[in-house]
Amino acid sequence: MLEILEISRLLKSYRNIAVVGLSPKANRPSNEVAAYLIAAGYNVIPVNPGQVEILGRPCYPDLLAIPGPVEIVDIFRRSEEVGPVVDQAIAIGAKVVWMQQGIVNEAAAALARNAGLTVIMDRCVKIDHQSLLG
Repeated sequence: MLEILEISRLLKSYRNIAVVGLSPKANRPSNEVAAYLIAAGYNVIPVNPGQVEILGRPCYPDLLAIPGPVEIVDIFRRSEEVGPVVDQAIAIGAKVVWMQQGIVNEAAAALARNAGLTVIMDRCVKIDHQSLLG
């Protein structure tokens, strides 16, 4: 498990966060987390194949469609659906795969680590940011 200092370093170092599974509904956790990250100064990139725009930002169908750099891939998908997202995170050269609270996929985590990515599982980026940097 990552040290708290490492999580703090990641949140200070990286600014481009793709949120996979971002909901357009304001009351959904993914939307609340993304809105918080935007307010905290991060460049949030929505990823949801069913949407064109979320939170006033262009939305992409998958990670491969994003034109610019992505450093952190924040995943709001069921644990069993994480594998293809991790494959794409590796393909685009992301630095971190962050599986939100309640999401654990050891096989996908091992794949990401073997490709050189930092893996955070079963943690909320909003909660960690608030407690470490907020």
